[in-house]
Formats: sequence, structure tokens, C-alpha cells
Amino acid sequence: MRHDPPTADLVLHARKGDPEAWNALVERFAPLIWSICRGYQLQPADAHDIGQYVWLQLIDQLAAVRDPAALSGWLVTTTRRECIRFRRAERRQQALDHAADVESIPGEQTEMAERELLQAERHAALREAFNRLPAPCQRLIAILIEDPPVPYAEISARLGIPVGSIGPSRSRCMDKLRRDPAIAALISTEDAA
Repeated sequence: MRHDPPTADLVLHARKGDPEAWNALVERFAPLIWSICRGYQLQPADAHDIGQYVWLQLIDQLAAVRDPAALSGWLVTTTRRECIRFRRAERRQQALDHAADVESIPGEQTEMAERELLQAERHAALREAFNRLPAPCQRLIAILIEDPPVPYAEISARLGIPVGSIGPSRSRCMDKLRRDPAIAALISTEDAA
């Protein structure tokens, strides 16, 4: 039976430059990173690039990881952010490609294409603003928009907050979202129209 040292020990040794500890971390957590990338339905080459980026980020941030035992959480968050960033860039490129095609579309189809492009831009702005929210706000809003709706008691249990603070927290988070420059620009553009 193989002895697997605790993650915290591996992190501490890797911080000191121990290549065996680093290799053990990679061996332990590479499947986690890969599974997250698969969940975002990335092509293998894209998943590999994101994985490499996450490991490079960890090299840069290893000394800053506050709780070495919670490294898996750091890796999950970083990998998800990179997957989202990749998908967002992919959608932007698709929107640009779509916009270039709009010029060749006649009449009514042009209007519909412009509406779709505007909707895609709004969704992209909302996703960007959402990703800039603090993590607690992201978690709360994500749960609040689940379908079917999640009862407040379950939200309270999942997030570890009192039921009575869910509404005020939601309100504060939505205010932060509205104040995001991307969303504020959309709101002012729509008000002007």
C-alpha cells in the first residue's frame, strides 16, 4: 500500500523547491483539472493548454496559497475561470465572424442578425460582469437562478448564511452587478435608445 502524503505537506515541500513534491501534486490533481475542462466540453488540445496555464499559475501563486490543504479548491476555481475565459473568447470570435457575415445578409435577415448580435453582446457583458463579482455573490446569484428555484432554506444550508440575509445579500450583489462598467454602459445605451 502506497503512502500518500497530505496535500498540505506536498505544497509546503513544493514551495521549498522539492521536485518530487511538485510531481506528486501534478499526479494527484491533473485528473481534477482535466475533468473540469471536459465538463466545459473543450477539445483535448484546448484542455491541455488550459491545464498547462493552471499549473503555471500555481507555480507563480504557490507561496500565496493561504491554506495548503485547500489546494484543490484553488485549482478548481482557477481552472473554471480559465475555461470560462476560453469559452468567452471563443464566443467573441464567433460573434465577430457573425458580424462580418451580417454585411452580406439582405433586409429582414439583417435586422434579425443585428438583434442576435446585440443579444450576444449583452450576454457577454453580463458574463464578464458576473465573473468580476466577489465569489460569494457569484455563488448566491448562481443558486438563485437555478431551475427549478431553490428554496431559501436550502440556499441557507448550501451557503451557510441565515435565511433572513439572503434577500439583502442578493440586493447588494445585484447593485454591484449593475455598477459594473460593462452593465452600466448597457443600461445607459438602452436608456438613450
